[in-house]
Amino acid sequence: MTEIDAEEAARHKAKMEKRKQVQDAEVAEKTVEKGLLIVNTGPGKGKTTAAFGLALRMLGYNKRVGVVQFVKGAWHTGEMDAFKRFGDQVVWHTMGEGFTWETQDLQRDIAAAERAWAKAEELLADPTIGLVVLDELNIALRYEYLDLQQVVATLSARRPDLHVVVTGRNAKPALVEAADLVTEMTATKHHFKAGVKAQQGIEF
Repeated sequence: MTEIDAEEAARHKAKMEKRKQVQDAEVAEKTVEKGLLIVNTGPGKGKTTAAFGLALRMLGYNKRVGVVQFVKGAWHTGEMDAFKRFGDQVVWHTMGEGFTWETQDLQRDIAAAERAWAKAEELLADPTIGLVVLDELNIALRYEYLDLQQVVATLSARRPDLHVVVTGRNAKPALVEAADLVTEMTATKHHFKAGVKAQQGIEF
């Protein structure tokens, strides 16, 4: 362990005391409590993973969680099995049929997105749910499978205490503008580039 002399320790303590005063004052200024519209977007990995981290946190406070997956559907995922263990605390709907280059059927993709959005509207209207995860909704909006203005209007009109997380690349500017919190995941380095395939427990 590195030895720290008394003078250095005293300087550090004084500095941290000042920092704590600033932090405490900043926290005290924040008085608004509301449901948040959160958007996880960008080319980097982790958008859905982060959303499910919030879902787990909500469940820790005995809040119900609703999930609608707009694109994913072809793969069996570990998170689906994990959340099933919470019983009726989690309402899970996998509505996608795979990415558009897999289905190769525009009308089918639009119909699947519309079914998923109808289910999302049901969850948004459920007063027992504290968090709704709309996984890959950004993909459906990017390809114009859904009406952007209608989606943004519905999300903006949600009940005041409901949290919503939207995931997927290329979030539309109108959704970003309406959101309370937007995180852009960047791709600094990815194992796919080195030929590593999608792996159980990491990608699905």
